[in-house]
Amino acid sequence: MNAAGIIVHHSACSAINGKGYDYMIMKNGSIIPATAPTDPNYIHICLEGDFSQPAAAWSKETAEQMFLLVKLALRLSGLLHFTMKDIYSHSEECPGSFFPWSMLVISEKDGYH
Repeated sequence: MNAAGIIVHHSACSAINGKGYDYMIMKNGSIIPATAPTDPNYIHICLEGDFSQPAAAWSKETAEQMFLLVKLALRLSGLLHFTMKDIYSHSEECPGSFFPWSMLVISEKDGYH
């Protein structure tokens, strides 16, 4: 199986409604896989939280979620043959205007930095 990349969501997205993702990264650090693939072309990863609010973007829990997102993305990119440049937002509103994209520092060679 191949994928074209990853689509990132936040749980405040009205399109999610408890489904529509392949992995859910919780604030407590757990990762919940979906029971069935969501999309044949992309892996959808949802982070618990509302990143349309500034306070959500810089918490300790968010830092852990971002670390886990990077680790999961690196693993999936190797398994499903896409690059780490193939990570996209779901829409302009999702994962929120305060989503900490700057915390997604990824090197395919060296991993998370």
